[in-house]
Amino acid sequence: METIHHFINGSAHGGTGGRHADVYNPALGEPCARVLLASGDDVDAAVAAASAAFPAWAATPPLARARVLFTYLQLCQRHVDEFAAMVVREHGKTFADAKGEVARGIEVVEFAVGIPQLLKGEFTDQIARGIDAWSMRQPLGVVAGITPFNFPVMVPMWMFPVAIACGNTFVLKPSERDPSASLLHAKLLKEAGLPDGVFNVVQGDKTAVDALLDHPDIQAVSFVGSTPIAEYIYARGSAAGKRVQALGGAKNHMVVMPDADMDMAVDALIGAAYGSAGERCMAISVAVAVGDAGDALVARLAERTRALKIADGMTDGAEMGPVVTQAAKQRIEKLIGEGVEQGATLVVDGRGFKVPGRDNGFFVGGTLFDHVQPSMSIYREEIFGPVLCVVRQPDVGSALELINRNEYGNGVAVFTRDGGVAREFVRQVQVGMVGVNVPLPVPMAFSSFGGWKKSLFGDHHAYGPEGVRFYTRHKAVMQRWPNTASSGAEFAFPQMK
Repeated sequence: METIHHFINGSAHGGTGGRHADVYNPALGEPCARVLLASGDDVDAAVAAASAAFPAWAATPPLARARVLFTYLQLCQRHVDEFAAMVVREHGKTFADAKGEVARGIEVVEFAVGIPQLLKGEFTDQIARGIDAWSMRQPLGVVAGITPFNFPVMVPMWMFPVAIACGNTFVLKPSERDPSASLLHAKLLKEAGLPDGVFNVVQGDKTAVDALLDHPDIQAVSFVGSTPIAEYIYARGSAAGKRVQALGGAKNHMVVMPDADMDMAVDALIGAAYGSAGERCMAISVAVAVGDAGDALVARLAERTRALKIADGMTDGAEMGPVVTQAAKQRIEKLIGEGVEQGATLVVDGRGFKVPGRDNGFFVGGTLFDHVQPSMSIYREEIFGPVLCVVRQPDVGSALELINRNEYGNGVAVFTRDGGVAREFVRQVQVGMVGVNVPLPVPMAFSSFGGWKKSLFGDHHAYGPEGVRFYTRHKAVMQRWPNTASSGAEFAFPQMK
């Protein structure tokens, strides 16, 4: 069985911990590889390599850094199918969905190659007599990324291209559930000409995470994952004096107004709820049917949910694959049972779903609940599976109140033909990313991604301009050259004259 290694200082690293974990093919329900689990010594080795590489890389002109990333961009574009096949094998999403993930990651690299423009500071001539002032942004040093299983290609690309473009060196700790893509990133970056030590990978579990959070030479940590872990990362990393950006979980709502284009709304909900088996932090898990929209919406959703084509992700035409682990399948099915026990109407039951020829696969069928109440566990918890809950509300005001009371604030959507309703909804909803007749309002790479409330811990959103700010420090400079005799010491607070 293939062993997935660490990547430190430009080459594969066998590690010192002696521990490993199985990597599963979720469609088969069987191990397909094993991954090494880093020890504290392995993390120390990666950070030492990154620290040694930092001075030269930080001194490299931004244009030269951009050229390396441009070559990496071209290599990524040639290896889209290879990345996508890795995602299908180790995560389970469909091949088409995996290719979409890779494409969205590549967009961040396209943004990062513009770093010479993005790092430009400001200059002011003659702010006072004989004094000029300017600002600059400088890299932090060694930074780390801790990334989730659900986007093993894209989410690391939210982090390291921008961090590296800004002049930092990087240590990536990918999910141990689908780690192979991290090594393909490392291979292509090296082929693109990135100096050894600038990008390193430590495979691992909580041991590696804690070692990164505690390491004194790591200046900043980026994280994407569940809210409980995001809170832990933020608290421990901040206590160690690090800059931390921790993106957490979600409970995303889509409001369907009575005047909405119902065909458009149903298409949007089916894709946003069941795409990637619901394992997206931007998945729509709650449909809020306003007024008399509910009956027609549920009837159409039920028909479409029952007709979902669920199969191995490499099957032509597959719309949904398995969930990532047996434990995830068991948790999702347990929550479906709780929804029934707590009084929700189970319209379509996805429990016990089997794919012919894949009897051991971790499949859960599309599941639809109606008449869900906010007190129910299926509403309160982030299920992270193919389960859509319909909540009925009498008007848009009560829909807004429902959403704003929720502890999460990642993404939301409203479907309506009324521009006034849409405008007020956008202004009043307490959520970081909002779609109007768009179900998954994921910002483009030249914007920034992030939620509110318990969906984000830290001050900076991911990638885009916010990413540049996160991975750099602002420095203000004032300059005067002696050309007249000194007027003597000044003891009053300086004023510009």
